[in-house]
Amino acid sequence: MNVAALENPVARRSIRPGRIIIWTLLFLGGVVMMTPILFMLSTSLKDASQVYDLRLIPEAPSLDNYVAVLSDGRFLRWFLNSLFVAVCVTVSNVFFDSLVGYTLAKFNFRGRYIVFIAILSTLMIPTEMLVIPWYLMASNFGWVDTYWGIMFPGMMTAFGTFLMKQFFETVPDEFLEAGRVDGLNEFTIWWRVAMPLVTPAISALAIFTFLGNWTAFFWPLIVTNSRDLYTLPVGLSSFAVEQAIQWEMIMTGASIATIPTLIVFLLLQRYIVRGVMLAGLKG
Repeated sequence: MNVAALENPVARRSIRPGRIIIWTLLFLGGVVMMTPILFMLSTSLKDASQVYDLRLIPEAPSLDNYVAVLSDGRFLRWFLNSLFVAVCVTVSNVFFDSLVGYTLAKFNFRGRYIVFIAILSTLMIPTEMLVIPWYLMASNFGWVDTYWGIMFPGMMTAFGTFLMKQFFETVPDEFLEAGRVDGLNEFTIWWRVAMPLVTPAISALAIFTFLGNWTAFFWPLIVTNSRDLYTLPVGLSSFAVEQAIQWEMIMTGASIATIPTLIVFLLLQRYIVRGVMLAGLKG
């Protein structure tokens, strides 16, 4: 009998066939998910003559594409445009969605549920049906081809309001009452008492909003006319229409565009995991 295995129950669990099968499936799933990303990075290291070579490791890898893209002033402008839009919309979503969610969760007023249902009902409207009203509104207010025109449709979302309301409902009312006893006004109670208790939800909302606006293509393409206001996805598409499709340049730009999303996810991923765990415990 293996004494070491008896003394170490972790070692015994690690050799179970079920565990081996689970880890094998997870590994294969990870390989399938990573393959497109690896091909994107591989293509970014190739020249135009090697683009259609399906080998994962380029025959003569080079960073010339990165030098060309980063030295192009247009790419930097598109990158900053996307960053500015994504950050502004994320901050707006976290602020307004949290404020409305807190109001719906912690205040009893006539018509509260009607307002909540009305907000949720907007989730059933396809985005394509909203594009024409958005554009007419942007045109009437002079927002076409402006940063505000790109941002205003996403400054507040029904999904964010719903998410924050559900989390605020789990905040004990006793904490809020203690703040009122201490003389805090409602805004200060929301900001200093309630908001720190729903950090996982705030982090999840921030990640989803940032990624959604960072990769947005359809609406920025419609509402912008000048190249100086292009966001990164719209700008990268120009590599496919100005001349022949420059796949190596598109993949290089896409590779660089993934950096902010990875940074945001790495900084906030622990809050996402914590939020999922808390949601499961709260039923």
